[in-house]
Amino acid sequence: MKHLALILALGLLAAAPGMARAADCYADYKAKQDSPLRLHYGVMQLSGACTKRAAQSELATRLARNGWTLLNVLTVFGPEGLEERKTNAGSYYLRF
Repeated sequence: MKHLALILALGLLAAAPGMARAADCYADYKAKQDSPLRLHYGVMQLSGACTKRAAQSELATRLARNGWTLLNVLTVFGPEGLEERKTNAGSYYLRF
């Protein structure tokens, strides 16, 4: 029983850094709406894996709920990249 508890504790410790990274992971992207054509650049916090591929799926879903189509994910980054993108994202900074 002690071994099982130790294995579970080690598993949780190993998973903890990945969970922290997801909470501190962001992506900047470009999106559009049609009729009339509108474009925007934005920054969104990711709740899933901190990869460009995972971001693409998550952003497309979240943007579609709000009537936007994801054009592309530019980069995936940590909190250190937020401030430099804030001005360019304007009202789409952490909006969705």
